[in-house]
Amino acid sequence: MAMKNKLAVSLMTLVATFGAAAQVAPDATDAGAAIVNPAIDPAAFLRVAHQAIGHRARHRLSEAEFIRMSREPGTVVLDARSKAKFDELHVAGALHLSFPDIAIDSLATLLPDKSVRILIYCNNNFRGAERAFPSKLPSASLNLPTYIALYDYGYRNVYELGPLIDIETSALEFARSAAPKP
Repeated sequence: MAMKNKLAVSLMTLVATFGAAAQVAPDATDAGAAIVNPAIDPAAFLRVAHQAIGHRARHRLSEAEFIRMSREPGTVVLDARSKAKFDELHVAGALHLSFPDIAIDSLATLLPDKSVRILIYCNNNFRGAERAFPSKLPSASLNLPTYIALYDYGYRNVYELGPLIDIETSALEFARSAAPKP
């Protein structure tokens, strides 16, 4: 609960910061004009992020739950890491959609049914394979923006692998799409 409160405070601080920045961001060509881009909405992002983080709190899985659910028909395991890291090592059976490629068209093609069950994981779920799963700062963990993006696009049946797992003792099966580089 304390972590959820810290996250809520952080999100509110970001909303205030973005709101203040939006009020004073001058255009480089016109010192008095705000830079407007209707295709970018930081306030909406922060609202959705706050909603998604609340939703996520009830959608985190143990390793055993992740494995059980991944074996159920109609479940998609999604890896949003880079193609290079996915090819090096990933959860067996996972589909790949790199985070920068999560967009309206790619999601409509790969995951047309918004009610499909999607299981996600990221670098910060695994230790013992730093080349394939390099650690990120906890606040920059790929699970967070991936969950928020899927939530924002209307996917509500998303679940996240919760724990930090040693790859050597994990019950998950892993696969390679390419030979590891020396």
